[in-house]
Amino acid sequence: MIPDLPADPIAAAALELARSTESESVFNHSVRSYLWAVLLAEHENVTGEADYDPVLLFAATVMHDLGVGSRARGQQRFEVEGADLAAELLIAQGVSTSDVDRVWEAIAIHTSAGIAERRGLLAYLTREGVGIDFGRQAEVALDQQEAIHAHYPRLAMVRSLVDAIVEHAGRSDAAAPRYSIPGELLHERRQHGVTRMEQAAAQSPWRD
Repeated sequence: MIPDLPADPIAAAALELARSTESESVFNHSVRSYLWAVLLAEHENVTGEADYDPVLLFAATVMHDLGVGSRARGQQRFEVEGADLAAELLIAQGVSTSDVDRVWEAIAIHTSAGIAERRGLLAYLTREGVGIDFGRQAEVALDQQEAIHAHYPRLAMVRSLVDAIVEHAGRSDAAAPRYSIPGELLHERRQHGVTRMEQAAAQSPWRD
């Protein structure tokens, strides 16, 4: 059974912002990331912990790629621009400063392996929810993956997301620091025409 999406105003606003500024493929990836994160939280029995907040988890996962959407300016790396856009929405929705900071951090470091996992449950679940959509820890989602992919089809997610990251990274030096994820993807595309992320996708359980 697919987990329900939160129905409160914060979640509705986050969903609409992602839907209206991202490609369909990236939007579907964002929603799937939330669904995988919930399944992971259930699998690890953390949904009863005090710092588990499904609304904040929804906000962080669904808005984690705003930095490659139409509102991102390309003046900083996409993770940071996405975190800033998410924070603006949450502030407008009256979310507390501490919760805004938690979501900002979860989005800003979602590509930072070895760091996100140590910055609390929200950052961990956000990174791992995104990771499952790339095939990492796929075993957690095998029973539900067919239904989730039917509702939110992949639409060549990896290629389209890399396209969006590379386009954003090419706008300024600050958007693509060397050895950052956007910097490396931009470098690999320019040097080789294809990225290792795209090559690895063929080996993913999702065959994207």
